[in-house]
Amino acid sequence: MQLSKRLLEVSGLVSYGSRLADVGTDHGYIPIWLTEQGAIRSAVAMDINRGPLLRAQENIRRHRLEEKIKTRLSDGVAELRPGEADSVVIAGMGGSLMVKILKEGKEVLATVKELVLQPQSDICNVRRFLQENGYRIDTERIVLEDGKFYPMMHVVHGKMEPLSDIEAMYGPCLLRCRDECLRLCLERERQTLCRLEEGLAKNRTEKAQERRAELQDRLRQIEEALCAVLRKHK
Repeated sequence: MQLSKRLLEVSGLVSYGSRLADVGTDHGYIPIWLTEQGAIRSAVAMDINRGPLLRAQENIRRHRLEEKIKTRLSDGVAELRPGEADSVVIAGMGGSLMVKILKEGKEVLATVKELVLQPQSDICNVRRFLQENGYRIDTERIVLEDGKFYPMMHVVHGKMEPLSDIEAMYGPCLLRCRDECLRLCLERERQTLCRLEEGLAKNRTEKAQERRAELQDRLRQIEEALCAVLRKHK
C-alpha cells in the first residue's frame, strides 16, 4: 500500500510495537500500512460513520488483515476499552472536533501511552488544550503536500510549560528545531496576509480597519516566529 506523504508522516509518529486505535479511520490506510510494515501488534480502526467503516473493512479484507485489525463503529473513542490500546491516532479532522474527542474520552485516554494528532484547523486551540490538561507535546512535524501544509504532533502524558502565543500557533517543537518546512509555511502566510492588509488599507470603513489591525497583529506574530526559525541560517 502506498500512503500519501501526510499519512506516511502521521504513521511515522506511532511507536513501534504499539497496539493502535485509529480514530476517524476512513479507509483504514494507517492501520493497514503499519500492520504490513510489522510496526504495530494490532489495531482497532474506528469511525463514527458506517460508510467509511465499510470501506475500511473492505480494504482490510483485501489485504487479508482481519485477524490483526478490528473495526468498530464509534463516536470518538467511546467504544475503545481502557487498556486496549497503547497509541491513539486522530488525524484529518478539525481541531474543535479533536478537542471534543479528547475531552469526552478523558478516562480511556488516560490508559494509553501516546497520542498522534493531526488537526486540520484550530491547531492553536488543540495545543492550548493539551498544555492545560496534563499532556506534553514531545515531537512535531509539518509536511507540504499538494500545496497545503499539515502540522502534526506526538503527545504523551506529562507537564508542559505554558505556551507563548507563537508557540501555540506554530508549535514549540517546530520553532525550537527551526523547521525548514515551517519557514516555508510562515513565508507563504506572510505573503498572503500582506496582500490582504494592503487591500484593506484602501478601505476606510471602521470594519475594514478593525480587520486590518487584526491582520497586522498576525503579521507581527509571523515575523516573531520567522525570526526564531531563521536564526538557524545566520
